[in-house]
Amino acid sequence: MIKNFKWLLLVSLTFAACNSDDNSGEVPEVPVTPGSAVFTNYVALGDSFAAGYSDGSLFVRGQEGAYVNILAQQFAAAGGGTFKTPFMNDNTGGLLLGGNVITAPRLYFNGQAPVTVSGMPTTEVTKHLTGSFNNLGVPGAKSYHLVAPGYGNVAGVASGAANPYYARFASSPSATVLGDAVAQTPTFFTLWIGGNDVLGYATSGGIGKDQTGNLNPATYGGNDITDPNVFANVYKTVVDNLTSKGAKGVIVNLPYVSTLPYFTTVPYNPVPLDAATATQLNTGYATYNGGLQAMVTNKLLTAEEATRRTVTFKAGANAVVLVDSYLTDLSGFGVPSYRMATKEDLLVLTSRTVIGTTVGSDPSKINGVSVPLADNWVLTKDEIAEVKKATDAYNITIEAIAKQKGLAFVDSKVVMNQLSSGGVKFGNYTISSTYVTGGAFSLDGVHPSARGYALIANKFVEAINTTYGATLRTVDLGEYPIQYPAKL
Repeated sequence: MIKNFKWLLLVSLTFAACNSDDNSGEVPEVPVTPGSAVFTNYVALGDSFAAGYSDGSLFVRGQEGAYVNILAQQFAAAGGGTFKTPFMNDNTGGLLLGGNVITAPRLYFNGQAPVTVSGMPTTEVTKHLTGSFNNLGVPGAKSYHLVAPGYGNVAGVASGAANPYYARFASSPSATVLGDAVAQTPTFFTLWIGGNDVLGYATSGGIGKDQTGNLNPATYGGNDITDPNVFANVYKTVVDNLTSKGAKGVIVNLPYVSTLPYFTTVPYNPVPLDAATATQLNTGYATYNGGLQAMVTNKLLTAEEATRRTVTFKAGANAVVLVDSYLTDLSGFGVPSYRMATKEDLLVLTSRTVIGTTVGSDPSKINGVSVPLADNWVLTKDEIAEVKKATDAYNITIEAIAKQKGLAFVDSKVVMNQLSSGGVKFGNYTISSTYVTGGAFSLDGVHPSARGYALIANKFVEAINTTYGATLRTVDLGEYPIQYPAKL
C-alpha cells in the first residue's frame, strides 16, 4: 500500500559548495601570543565532542580533527606543549571487547545513503594504553561520570557499569577522569560536558532505556535526564579542582537538542496518500475515533484532547500516527493513547528506516500509518520541554561558574541556533546543520564533521583571545572536509 520511506534521507546531493578552497578566512600576520593564559600543559575534559567522535564512531582521522586537537595545534604557536591523545587502532572505528564487537564501525555516504564501512574493528578495549593523556574526552560521558571511580574499569564494561573508551586509557581501574586530569597539573583546560546528561533521553525518544541493542556512546549509565542539582554540584567540583592551582581555561554551555540534525531531518508529515488510501485508513480508525467521543460523553476526556487525539487522513502529505504516553490513560476502557504528530514533535533520525515499512510483511500493517510509531521513534513536545528545562538549568550553572572563576566562555547554544537557522558564513560559503549537505555535522546527525569541529575550535579561539588577551589564530574552515570517504 505504501512504499518504504527510506527516501527520507535525500534524493540528490551536491557537495561543490561545501568543499571550497576559499582562503578568505586568512587573518593578518600578527605575532601569536598567549596573553595571560599559559598553554604549557593543556588538558581537555569532555565527552564525544572532545574525543573527536564522528560518523557514528571513533577513529583515528576523526580524533585528529577533534576541536581539542585543533586547539592544541594553535596553542603550540603560543608556548603550548605536547598534546597526547589515546588514539584508536584504525580508521574503521568501533571497539572489541574480548574479540567481540561492542560498538560499530563508522558510517560513510555511498551516494544514496549512509552505510557502514566494510571491515572489522581492531581496537580491543582490554589492551590498555599506558601513560597520561591530555585529551580526556570520553564518548558517552555524562557530567557525573567525570568524578565516578571505576568508570574506566574494564571489568565493568560488559555490564555497562564502565565506559569502554575510558577503560582503554584510565590510569587505574579505580581512577576518575577528573583525577587523571588534575594529576597532570594543567596550566590550561577546556571543559565541555553535559550534552549526554539529556542526549541519551532525547535520542531514545524520551524513554529511559537504549533501543538499539548496542552499546550507544550516548547512553552509558542509562538514559534518564540528570537532575540539575546533581549537575550543578558535579560541575562546581570539576571546575574547582581544575582551577585549584591557578589554571585558566574555557568552559562551554549546551545547545538545545532540537537544533541537531538527528531531530530535524525527518519531517513530522512524511506520509503521501491518495484519496482512496486515505479513505481506507479513516475507516480503519473509525472505531478509535468513536471511542474518543464516547469518553467525552462520559466526561472521561475533554473535547479538546479528543480533537487532538483524533486520527484523520487526507489525500496528500500526512503526519505519522504515534503513541503518546502523556495523553490521558484510557487503556482501562480499551482506548489506546494515539494521536497524529504535529510540528511540535521531533522524529528521530533512525525513524526514517521504520516509517512506511510493514509489520511482519503484512501490507495492511504500516509503521507510522496503520500501526502507530512507538515512543522511541519520536521526541514529543512534552519530552522536548523536559529536555529544554534541564538544559536551561545546566546552562545557568555553567555561565555562573564561568563568571565566578573569570574563565573564557563559549555560547554553543548561539552557534547551534545559527547553524540551524540559515547557517554560518565563511568566505563566500555557508556551513549549516542540514543533514549531509550542510557541512557542519557528520552522518550520525549528532556529532560534527571535521569542518564542524574546526568551527568549534575557532569559537574557542575567539573566547580565549577575548578573555585572556591572547592573539591565537583561527583556522580556515575550507581546509577541513565535511565527509570522510569509505577508504582512509
